[in-house]
Amino acid sequence: MEEQRFSQHKQMDFEIQALLGSCYYGGADCGEILSTIDRIEAGDFEQWFLQWCSLAERIERIAHQCAGAGHSVSARQAFLRAANYFSIANLFIDGSRDPSRGAATWQRHYDCWGRFCARLVPAAEKVAIPYKSTAMPGYLFRPPSGVGPHASIIFNNGSDGSNSGMWHFGVAAALERGYAALVFDGPGQNAMLWQQGIPFRHDWERVITPVVDFLLGRGDVDPERIVISGLSQGGYWVLRALAFEQRIAAGIADPGVMDVSSSFFCHLPAEMTALLDNGDEQEFNRAMEAGLREAGREAEQNLKWRMKPYGVNSYYQLYRLVRQYKVGDLLQKIRCPMFIADPEGEQFWPGQAARVAKTLKCQKTLAPFTAREGAAWHCEPKARSLYDQRMFDWLAGVVPA
Repeated sequence: MEEQRFSQHKQMDFEIQALLGSCYYGGADCGEILSTIDRIEAGDFEQWFLQWCSLAERIERIAHQCAGAGHSVSARQAFLRAANYFSIANLFIDGSRDPSRGAATWQRHYDCWGRFCARLVPAAEKVAIPYKSTAMPGYLFRPPSGVGPHASIIFNNGSDGSNSGMWHFGVAAALERGYAALVFDGPGQNAMLWQQGIPFRHDWERVITPVVDFLLGRGDVDPERIVISGLSQGGYWVLRALAFEQRIAAGIADPGVMDVSSSFFCHLPAEMTALLDNGDEQEFNRAMEAGLREAGREAEQNLKWRMKPYGVNSYYQLYRLVRQYKVGDLLQKIRCPMFIADPEGEQFWPGQAARVAKTLKCQKTLAPFTAREGAAWHCEPKARSLYDQRMFDWLAGVVPA
């Protein structure tokens, strides 16, 4: 396991590393990151919010100035950085002085992201994917050369990933290689959560089937070359969806996730699990509140942030819900070739990528990423270029662009 280097606060350190990794695709600037974290003490959630917002606002002003002066490239680059800085500011908002600031901060991130997308060449198309009585918002990115129909990759975000983060977690690399890319907000994610209040669901095939229907209705998408990539908790959702949705030509899970709930239950005492099994909601919640008070503000902040997209206020209901997020033997129904990332030191679902690969009956590739390569930890935060090289080289042999 790699040593923490940028903050003594474990989760802050991970988020800083992920932001540093985004520099490869222009999602941040190394100097801006390092100068900002110098002003944030480990575990100080209020300063984390204030300092990242201050940086985001400064870069957003630069973006508008560049846009006003007709400097489109400079404006585009600055809007992307500002979007990422607004997003990272929100990560510990539930432990800050005023959590109500989260919605407005997310909206500023989303506005900057939209301005970035509009300035790409060709511009990304803002789309609305029909879903039940509403629509899932997203962006469709086309490669700079060729008119299609394109091989296309659906990039499925995780539990709390930003819209702008998907640029350096797949979209930029896909466009460079000639693939079209679709980024969307599913239930519990970004706009669906912050604007519509629609929570997660475990049966993600009911999300991906409308996404595939949407793509198949377009003339610029090759129906035989649709790929799906799941990031973080998306590594569960994509596997679940592929067990039912057979129109997808290849799947990618970064990392492979068998059981989302294990990251919740690994810290839960046996007596708490017994209360859950016995259906004692009042006592479970009372014990959880007492445990969180003893564990400290950091633990409470983390759990509140994690439970937000599940759409519940009860700890008991959260733990009951998350138990449904298991793929199990459904993996054996997947038919398309699979790429499964297996990073060393995986914090949330250790060992599950190998279990996924072992259970799959389809063609599959288990790809280890190591600390020696600088590619350890969840979603290989500092080694996206290495990840993209391995994954896209594999994909070229399965679904060429």
